[in-house]
Amino acid sequence: MSQTTHPTPPPSAPGSSGWAAGGTLFAGVLLFVEGVLGILQGIAGIAKDDVYAAIGDYVFEFNLTAWGWIHLILGVILVIVGWGLLSGPADWARASGIALAALSIVVNFLYLPYQPWWALIGIAIGTFVIWSLAQTAAAR
Repeated sequence: MSQTTHPTPPPSAPGSSGWAAGGTLFAGVLLFVEGVLGILQGIAGIAKDDVYAAIGDYVFEFNLTAWGWIHLILGVILVIVGWGLLSGPADWARASGIALAALSIVVNFLYLPYQPWWALIGIAIGTFVIWSLAQTAAAR
C-alpha cells in the first residue's frame, strides 16, 4: 500500500484571503459598533438638549437636537453597512464602508467641542475601518 502525502499549506501571508477575511470582519464589527454608538448619541441628543455641553461661539455650531439627528441617521446607516460587511463582504459594502467611515470622521471632527472623548473615539474607529477595508481591497 502506498500512502499519499499532501504538502502542508504555507502560513497565511498578508496578501492571502485569510487576512482579507479578517480585515473585513474587523471593519464590519467596528462599523457596527460605531453605528450603535452613533444611534445612542443621537437618541441622547434628541431626547434632551442639555445632555451635551453647551459651547460658545463655534463656526460649525448646530442645535444639539440637530446633532442628535445627524448621529442617529449616520448611526443607522453605519449599522446597515457594518451588517452588510458581516453578512458576506460585497463590493458595495466595502466601498460604502470606506466612504461612510470617512464621513463619520468628518462628522466627529466637527462634533469635537461638544463631546471630545466620544468624538476622538469615533475618529479612531473610522480610521481603523478605512485602513482595514483598504487593506482587504488591496489584498484582493
